[in-house]
Amino acid sequence: MSYQKRIEELGLELPPAPKPAGVYKPVVVVDGLAYVSGHGPLKANGTLTTGRLGLDLDVEAGYDAARQTGLAMLATLQSHFGSLDKVKRVIKLLGLVQCIEGFPDSPAVINGCSELFRDVFGEENGVGARSAIGTNSLPGKIAVEIEAIFEVDA
Repeated sequence: MSYQKRIEELGLELPPAPKPAGVYKPVVVVDGLAYVSGHGPLKANGTLTTGRLGLDLDVEAGYDAARQTGLAMLATLQSHFGSLDKVKRVIKLLGLVQCIEGFPDSPAVINGCSELFRDVFGEENGVGARSAIGTNSLPGKIAVEIEAIFEVDA
């Protein structure tokens, strides 16, 4: 099945592909691997989910922010390649969670993105290696930032 059609079947709305907020490229492709720069929880209306997990946001809100971040990453991939059907599989995710000291649930938060990719690309191709790390600060006070590596047909 086409990943583009799967997005429609799941009723997902991709936000506009975010523009770089610094000196970097959103996607760099080398030898069939797409390195996707860190993305935040960009909503379709252009706003971002901000706040600190364990203080301003609970795990459910963090999960939703990570899922929204995944949607922003999909928008970037679609914009870069013209279609999500160029994606072969998820290789690796690195998720950063802005949280209070001692926050134990960063993996549960980043599941929002991991489960989205599993739903879009399937169990075999949508689940890759992953790290989920808590941090005391992220740019613009965003709740999560996620970067990824995908295998692609380039």
